[in-house]
Formats: sequence, structure tokens, C-alpha cells
Amino acid sequence: MNQDLTLLNLAALQQAYAQGLTNPVAVTRAHLARIAQRNPALQAFVHVCENLALQQAQASAERWASGQPLGPLDGGVMALKDNINVLCMPCTAGTAAYEQRMPAHDAPVYQRLRDAGMVLLGKLNMHEAALGATTDNPVYGRCINPLREGFTPGGSSGGSAAAVADHLCTIAMGTDTMGSVRIPAAYCGVMGMIPTRKRIPTDGIVPLSPTLDVAGPLARSGHDLAQTMACLLGISLPPAAQESVWRGLRVGILPQTAEVEMTPAVHQAWQATQQRLQAQGAQVQTVLLPDWSPARNRLHALLMSEWEGADYWQNALGSELPGLSAGLQKMLHYGARLSAEKRQASQAAIDGLRAQAGALFAGIDVLLLPTTPHTSFAHTEAAPASQADWACLANMLGAPALSFPCPTEGLPVSCQLLAAPGQDERLLSLACALDTFWG
Repeated sequence: MNQDLTLLNLAALQQAYAQGLTNPVAVTRAHLARIAQRNPALQAFVHVCENLALQQAQASAERWASGQPLGPLDGGVMALKDNINVLCMPCTAGTAAYEQRMPAHDAPVYQRLRDAGMVLLGKLNMHEAALGATTDNPVYGRCINPLREGFTPGGSSGGSAAAVADHLCTIAMGTDTMGSVRIPAAYCGVMGMIPTRKRIPTDGIVPLSPTLDVAGPLARSGHDLAQTMACLLGISLPPAAQESVWRGLRVGILPQTAEVEMTPAVHQAWQATQQRLQAQGAQVQTVLLPDWSPARNRLHALLMSEWEGADYWQNALGSELPGLSAGLQKMLHYGARLSAEKRQASQAAIDGLRAQAGALFAGIDVLLLPTTPHTSFAHTEAAPASQADWACLANMLGAPALSFPCPTEGLPVSCQLLAAPGQDERLLSLACALDTFWG
């Protein structure tokens, strides 16, 4: 093929493999070459496993040549956030403390994708210990948004979003505690999805907050995202709907969304998405989640992350937290000192929202929110405190969520759809439909 192989999505790769127009080895080599060219400036990858990638690609090529591919992901190229274990491959969680850490087992999320035939290119940069949303990593470098020099890709899965957006891989895995898959997806103009809490195992992933942590993929198309998530969930992607999946869809809007100050571009995208949904036949209505206060609940989620993160890292490293940056040590020491009353208040806030999830989704199929209140910003600017105000709601509810880019001028803006806990399959069909949603 004369076409740049790094531009092909999973569906196009499958077709090209089936027709013998290219093979997974050629596709893998093309991505490795692009990584070598682009990564010194982007610093999205922290480890490239060229030998393993070519071995896996050769095995995939042989399966395609014999007419026995493993399925729709066979021969796709992926990369993993560097808090996801791969046997005998460095897994640093973005810290100096774990610079020499070599896991003895693969994480189940990697096993499932590998066993589906995906090719692993390497490990991706992240915000230190996943506690932050800029991926300005003091050890492994400042990851750059490929859409604007000097700007953040978001975090903590910033390397994952940057790599997908810049065609360094087709699929990237991230983790998400307060929006860490969806915020980078929003800033980099790609799609991201998280599952219902505990529906995909987080074993073999360096934790931040077990109460809130989930893992999920990022991709440039809804079809690619849905195929990857279906594999992780252990289900088959249902056939494409013959009729519009939007017709009759009940979409909820929370009035508290407007409590968060948003840029004009984000507000316009949120309104345009509602209008487009209605034009496609959806029913948009106001719904109630009485105990949700975006800023207050984001603070509860942050406190939860700080004290549960402190529990993990102090157990792993000792109370002084050697090998972590001074800024991270300060946050974790604050979490460790939180009073029982403050911990109980944050736990009660999260438990209360989860208890209201049933009532929230009783009369709707999905909830619509913007993903972030603003676009990406320069690494030299302070991170806005509000960037996770909307994103962390899904983690607090334990609900699946899908973020997707919206038409705009300038840097990307994004909205997200949340479904009731356990209703991940609904979002998979919507993800595929989003590929043609904007016409």
C-alpha cells in the first residue's frame, strides 16, 4: 500500500490484511518508525519494546496468511500507560521509585488484548503516580499535546492520548480515577471510554484509589474504541443497528452542570450536542441528582485519591515516600494525615451518589455532560482546579462513560455520555454511531 499505514484505523487494517494489501509486520514497522521520529519532541513513550512488537506482529501476520486471524483486533497496534504491568518490562507508574520495577505477571487488561492478537509497541508517559492531570512528569519528561507545541495533553493518561492523537499507535490503554482517560482524550481530540467500576479487572495496575480507579482505552474512532472495549469486557460487539440508535434515546441533563464556569467553546459544543441529539430523534430532558455539587464532590474524590494513594505508596515505600517528587510527597502526606471525620465525609459523599444512581437513570438511558470546562492549556500555566469537576462524576457513580470530540474551531472540545452502572453495552453501540454523528 502507498498509504501511510499509521493513518489506518482497526477496521481499515482488518480489510487491508484480509485483502493481502499489507500485513501486521509492515504496520508495526511503520509505527515504530513514526515513534522514532516523533517521540523525542512529544515524549509520549517512555519505553519501546521493538523486539517483542515485531515478534507479535510476525505471529499475527502468519495467522492472517493462513486465513485464521483471532478476531477484529488481530494485528492492531497498541501501547499501555506505564502503570499497567507487562511481564519483565519496566512499569514505573511515572515515578523514580519504581524506575527498576519489573513485574512478574501481566495485567489482565494487557492479557486480554494480547490474546486477541494486538501488538504491543511499548509503555506510555503519565502524570507521576497518576495523581494529576498535566503529564508534566519530573522523571520521564513533559509530554506535549501533538495539536499544539508546549501545551498539555492532559492526564494522568497524557501519553496515551498524545500517542493515539499523533498516530503513534492505534489503541492506547489508560487508567482513570477522576477523569484520567477522558480529560486527555478531550484535550487531544480523540475518544476515550471507561467501564462500570470492577467490570474490567484492575489487577496488575499500580493503584491510586481502589474506590475510584478504572482502566479504559483511547482511540481515534468510535468503532475502534468499541471493539477494544468489547474485548476487555469479554463480549462480542453487536452488529451495527439498522435504525438510528439515537432515535428515542432518553438523554438526561443535570442542571448543576452550569455551576461550573466553562469557556464559550465548551458551552457551544455542549449546546450543539444537545441540538444534534434532538435532530437525530433523541429525547433530551432535565434530570435530578440532588446530592451532586461538581466542585464539592470533586474535592471529595481528590481527598479519597490522596489518602488511598498514601495508603498504597507508604506501604510500598515507607512513610517518608522516597523516590517520589516533593510535590507528590506533599499531597500524599496530606492524605495520610486526613482525620477520620474528613475521610468518613468523603466516603459518605461517594456512597450517597452511588446510592442515587438507580433513581438518576430510572427515566433516562444516558447522561450528557461536557468532559472538561476548557481546552488544553500551556504547560507553563497552572492547571485549572475545575478540570475534573464533571469527569469525576462517573468514577463516583461507578458508571461507564464515553468521551468524544465535538466540532469546534481551535483546540478540541469534548462531551461525554454516562450510562447506568452495568450498561456498558449501550455505550458501545453509541460509540460506533458517533463516527457518523456529526455528519
